[in-house]
Amino acid sequence: MEGLHIFKKGSYINKVKQESAELSLLLKNEGTEILFQSIVKDRMFYIYPGEKRDSFEFYYIIKGEVLFEENNESKVLKEKDYFYVQDLKKPIFFKALTDLELLWFITEPAFDDLSDEIEKWTSMVQKVEQKDRYTYNHSMRVQEYSIKIAKEMGLDKKRLENLYVASLLHDIGKINVGTDILNKPDKLTDEEFSIIKKHPADGADILKHQKGVSDIILQHHEKLDGSGYPFGLKSEEILLESKIVTVSDTYDAMTQDRVYRSALSAAEAVRELKKWSGIHFDQEIVNTFISLLKKEGKID
Repeated sequence: MEGLHIFKKGSYINKVKQESAELSLLLKNEGTEILFQSIVKDRMFYIYPGEKRDSFEFYYIIKGEVLFEENNESKVLKEKDYFYVQDLKKPIFFKALTDLELLWFITEPAFDDLSDEIEKWTSMVQKVEQKDRYTYNHSMRVQEYSIKIAKEMGLDKKRLENLYVASLLHDIGKINVGTDILNKPDKLTDEEFSIIKKHPADGADILKHQKGVSDIILQHHEKLDGSGYPFGLKSEEILLESKIVTVSDTYDAMTQDRVYRSALSAAEAVRELKKWSGIHFDQEIVNTFISLLKKEGKID
């Protein structure tokens, strides 16, 4: 029939796939795009304010459940729920509570930029996973903590975008560290630790063409009192985003089992963060993170 266009199940114009997400471009017409997106359980994703004030985005949940926050209150959307955004002022972050499938309609081009980004991340993440599966799982949690802290502290769009990538890939430089060192059950020798200490610079070098991201990665083991590495930076010399990753990274490392020790409880880890607050860690960031953990019921 003239004017009628029919596509069978599985049809798409283009598709890009990552371990944690899949994006298919179903239709493109004069800047408008309709996409199908699948996201695996526990992954975060976000909606940022559009480049144009009159841009419009519509989302329909085909399958699964997703968590988001509205006015500091957590809410859940389920199958057959839908929402749209227009003239958005602040980024909205979501977390897939189950495997998720979305139908996405947007009035400005999105697929090409997102597909390039997904392919780039996939390549980097695969490199990490080939060396150390723990590092990737750890980094996913660090990303979630970091974005929650940054959102609470009011970081702007560009800084959030850089942090979103940097927090996930903060340990990418460990691809240059041998598995014998990464998985050693005993205390590292001085020589072995000196190898580990190279990973922020190695990670920054891998991402050197993304200046905002690489700088965050380079500084994520610096400490306020200058006792960190690789440069021994102090206080205001350290990027706020790096300080956020440091707190998130430290907390997650303490609360997970490692080959050389058992995990601390959330309360025990928070006591350590408080102990070193203002010395190693930024006090405002630690306080913000503790407030978030209380709100989520992870500590009293």
